[in-house]
Amino acid sequence: MRLKRKRGRKEKFEDLMDGIEEEEGGEGRNWEGGRGRAKKQRSNSSQGWDERKRKREKGKAKKPSRGKVKRVEKVGKRKMKKEKLLKEEQEVEKDQEGEKGVGSEEQRVGKGSGKGVEKEEEVDEKGNEGLGEGRSSEMGQEVKEEKDEGKGDTQVEEKKKKKKKKKPEVETEEMEKKSEEEETPGKTGKRKSKEGEEKKEEEKNNKKTKKQKEEEKEAENKWKWWEEEKKEDGIKWMQLEHRGPYFVPPYEPLPKDVQFYYDGKPLKLSLATEEIATFYAKMLDHEYTTKEIFQNNFFHDWRKEMTSEEQEIIKDLDKCDFGEIHKYFVDKNEARKALPKEEKQKLKEEADKIQEEYGYCILDGHREKIGNFKTEPPGLFRGRGEHPKMGMLKKRIMPEDVIINCSKDSKIPEPPEGHKWKEVRFDNTVTWLASWTENIQNTLKYIMLNPSSKLKGEKDWQKYEVARRLKDVVHTIRAQYRKDWKSKEIKKRQRAVALYFIDKLALRAGNEKEEGETADTVGCCSLRVEHIQLHPQLDGQEHVVEFDFLGKDSIRYYNKVSVEKPVFKNLQLFMKNKDPSDDLFEHLNTTFLNKHLQDLMDGLTAKVFRTYNASITLQEQLKALTNPEDNVAGKLLSYNRANRAVAILCNHQRSIPKTFARSMQVLQEKIDAKKKQVEEAQEEVKKAEDEFKDTKEAKAEVNVEKKKKLLKRLEEQLARMNIQATDKEENKQIALGTSKLNYLDPRITVAWCKKFGIPIEKVYNKTQREKFAWAIDMAGEDFEF
Repeated sequence: MRLKRKRGRKEKFEDLMDGIEEEEGGEGRNWEGGRGRAKKQRSNSSQGWDERKRKREKGKAKKPSRGKVKRVEKVGKRKMKKEKLLKEEQEVEKDQEGEKGVGSEEQRVGKGSGKGVEKEEEVDEKGNEGLGEGRSSEMGQEVKEEKDEGKGDTQVEEKKKKKKKKKPEVETEEMEKKSEEEETPGKTGKRKSKEGEEKKEEEKNNKKTKKQKEEEKEAENKWKWWEEEKKEDGIKWMQLEHRGPYFVPPYEPLPKDVQFYYDGKPLKLSLATEEIATFYAKMLDHEYTTKEIFQNNFFHDWRKEMTSEEQEIIKDLDKCDFGEIHKYFVDKNEARKALPKEEKQKLKEEADKIQEEYGYCILDGHREKIGNFKTEPPGLFRGRGEHPKMGMLKKRIMPEDVIINCSKDSKIPEPPEGHKWKEVRFDNTVTWLASWTENIQNTLKYIMLNPSSKLKGEKDWQKYEVARRLKDVVHTIRAQYRKDWKSKEIKKRQRAVALYFIDKLALRAGNEKEEGETADTVGCCSLRVEHIQLHPQLDGQEHVVEFDFLGKDSIRYYNKVSVEKPVFKNLQLFMKNKDPSDDLFEHLNTTFLNKHLQDLMDGLTAKVFRTYNASITLQEQLKALTNPEDNVAGKLLSYNRANRAVAILCNHQRSIPKTFARSMQVLQEKIDAKKKQVEEAQEEVKKAEDEFKDTKEAKAEVNVEKKKKLLKRLEEQLARMNIQATDKEENKQIALGTSKLNYLDPRITVAWCKKFGIPIEKVYNKTQREKFAWAIDMAGEDFEF
């Protein structure tokens, strides 16, 4: 029994040494061949030792594979220590003295790449295929040999042979690759670094956010109505079903500890009076409440809603103290902002539930989003510019004020309990779902479909197609109005001059004031003598007309324009013997002008000129300003400059935002910090280059490339920030959004993006992309307006 165990140990150790010798003999990882030779050597161990010595003497030994050597050494040391085979260990050490040594070789290989060994061992553990598994089998085999003396070694060796066969060929390839890397460490390091960066960049480009994936999914499910056949003229839909408008919740009274004070004394208000008081209190920190016209209109309408007792007491707005009410709503707003995430999520879910119920309709079998499904809340009218009705009370909309429009075969929406609709209609020649008349200007308000819907999209598409048709006849029209400047009829002359202003200055036609509007706003046809001044020479230009009037929404239009000489002379004629308040074009109105335009081209109105000039200006400016060599940020700056030219043409102004100065200051601080980072990076590059010159090491060369890439990235970031600052400054008083949404054919923008490789989301936000889905789908990079 004891002799058998000793013989087994010796054979085991010889087997391990065989593995090393196989590596030395250049056989690589031919596991099967190695095991076969091991069997033969076991039959004559002394002959095996002599053979190995002869090989070493001839100098045929080769470098062992680091993964195999490492594992063999571990197994050998453990077994030798455990079984105290001191004699054999000494022999091995003597044998290795003439070579580089397994230990030293292992260290050198390990420096090349430790990861390769770890990876191999990981594979061994997962697949039970490595020497670790073999070691366990061998240790267990010793016990088995003691028990089963008659069975011999044949079955054991066959099992070992099978396990060795399982070693994957991939491991051999990996080891060969690692060996190559050891021979050329500098080149390999650079290659790996480059490959790693390319892989990261690819992953970054391919990585899509959850939001982007949702958008793509929505786009796939989008109803491509533009690919369907158009309905006959006048018919907008065949089926329309919806839930009706969502009404604003009833007013909630103020807490008892929040009081209104009049002349320094608390005063309990009736519910209706209190609600209107809260409208004013909420606006105390707004400039509107400092304007006299706003204050007067508010107080006049507020008193009408008071009880007779309240009217007797409250007679002077200056004695009213809304401070506590204002503070209550400010605190309430802050508390809402400070809500825990869970509470905010609950509020969002409630809003989503309302949106799901009231925010969609069925249009011709398709689910379409509704734009404004909520009625306007009661409050104080603000208006734009210096509107004369600012501060007046906007009353609460009730179901009895609302007209419903749907299809006959649909389920008619139910009004709130205890109420009824003003009327239910089945009119498929209009696009609105519900309507009511608001009390400030007595104008109709509508619930319409979302801008991304079929009905809105069709209307936009048609509008831009009419403007495109104008391109074919605009030269004829211009020749005609130039000819009419010399007409014997004063009416034709006035029409020709007005049309020149509409064409060249993109002025609105005028006479478009809504019923009940009292603001002194004018357009081209309704200009008065006081709105223009004539300068034969001004600022080095001849025949200058100075415009100064309030346009739509009480926005001031101020411009100095050099006009053609016949226009200037006609204006002098029109103004002769007139008072400042007299009409400039007394023989002209929009009806007469538009009738003339219809004769020139079907569908042509003064507004079509505005759309045409805006779109053609954008297209020409983009061609002139876009540099194909610019980066994305530079091209976007060119786009915004082109858009700004259109906004100036159309007089799309805005007041400078209150936060502008602060936001510019923050941006400048970021720019200064980035400049400092760039300077530091430049110094780092210089240091790295000096180090490489001194050492000429591959590692130093890699470091130089790394520093240069960092510097380039920082310089690009700084350039983008500078462009952003320029863009912000140039646009501080210009509203780009109005022209982008209403006057510019979106296909021009889409074509520009596709031509110059600009992501469409850089120009259009999600809402705008939904609105212009038809343009994004149909326009190619060669589209011309």
